[in-house]
Amino acid sequence: MPPEIILAFILALIVIALFMTLVNRYRRCPSNKVLVIYGKTGKGAARTIHGGAAFVWPLLQDYAYLDLEPFVVPIELTNALSQENIRVSVPTTITAAISTEEGLMQNAAVRLLGLQQQEIKDQAQDIILGQMRAVIATMAIEEINRDRQAFMGKVNEAVSTELEKIGVTAINVNIRDIDDESGYIVALGKKAAAEAINQALVDV
Repeated sequence: MPPEIILAFILALIVIALFMTLVNRYRRCPSNKVLVIYGKTGKGAARTIHGGAAFVWPLLQDYAYLDLEPFVVPIELTNALSQENIRVSVPTTITAAISTEEGLMQNAAVRLLGLQQQEIKDQAQDIILGQMRAVIATMAIEEINRDRQAFMGKVNEAVSTELEKIGVTAINVNIRDIDDESGYIVALGKKAAAEAINQALVDV
């Protein structure tokens, strides 16, 4: 076989191998994930992509995915001190997920990449517990009991701000109950019921 044909055949094999390598390094990102490209990116610690696709340079870069599936964080908060130093229990359920906002995806890439979902939930749980205790400490127990929507709003604001630092966003905050060890909230309920009954009798 002539040398020219052998050389052409070798060059063709090299071109095909190079093309296949390039094709294999072109990564598409599903809508329910965030593609994180790390290594020599020219854009800080990592480059994040939600949707679309990107080329990952061999040797210089590598990639991984962050899952956008929402997860539920159960919070069994007990013995949180209110403004009057009354111990309050506030069992809560918070639904959260990794954010798709540009800056927050970067935070998630730095803080959460490579972690299992349970490890992410544990981090979120620690943050939420701390923020809920901080919010309760600034409010009187009667205020917490009287306007639960306002209390939930404060909790949501405080929790969201801190979760965003690790690239997580709070989707829903559900406070299941509010109780205290002294029985103060129960007494408030009985007082309100008695006043309503007395007013009804007066009206009659």
